[in-house]
Amino acid sequence: MITFDNVTKRYPGSHEALTNVSFTINQGELVYVTGHSGAGKSTLLKLMAAIERPTTGTVLINNQNVSKLKSGTLPYVRRKFGLVFQDHKLLYDRNCYHNVALPLSINGITGQDAGKRIRAALDKVRLLDKEKAMPITLSGGEQQRLAIARAVVSRPSILIADEPTGNLDKVYAADILQLFNAFQQVGVTVIIATHDALGNSQNEHVSSKILHLNQGRLVKAEVAV
Repeated sequence: MITFDNVTKRYPGSHEALTNVSFTINQGELVYVTGHSGAGKSTLLKLMAAIERPTTGTVLINNQNVSKLKSGTLPYVRRKFGLVFQDHKLLYDRNCYHNVALPLSINGITGQDAGKRIRAALDKVRLLDKEKAMPITLSGGEQQRLAIARAVVSRPSILIADEPTGNLDKVYAADILQLFNAFQQVGVTVIIATHDALGNSQNEHVSSKILHLNQGRLVKAEVAV
């Protein structure tokens, strides 16, 4: 589903964020991208989601070479992805319902079909009773759950999260990770950047793949059971 073949990413005027990285992620896998701050985790996720293109090497998404796709094609490729950011990127002038509605409206989905999907997504993250609430009134964990609802409302085949539990206490972090586990159990490919995947005891019975980065290089790729 996602293949990196000797991928290097160098930003203008900067050092290499990633160097000769190769791996494959299959459909339905749960993958943790680990490493220190500045190791290249966020860059790796952006390349996976076709937000960035590699400087050298090949990134394949469903056998499509991202580097060779025309700019007008990329939005259609990105529709396969649901993205969750550490800082939520919520719209604070809109209530929960309309935050989740945004990806659907962009894709031209409105009316009753949109309403059913929005409420189903809110129900999945246990926020259906707060559909009219403004995001500022939610706790940190609830805001992150709202961001997840927005990411999954378009029914993506791949869910990518960049440090989704970084600002949360252990209880909220466990809650968020259990949500990701639930999506993976129904066939969604889930990719999570985190400082420490193995430190999350609530995932000890979930088989996952770990990609560990150090200074832009993939130093370990293993399966944890």
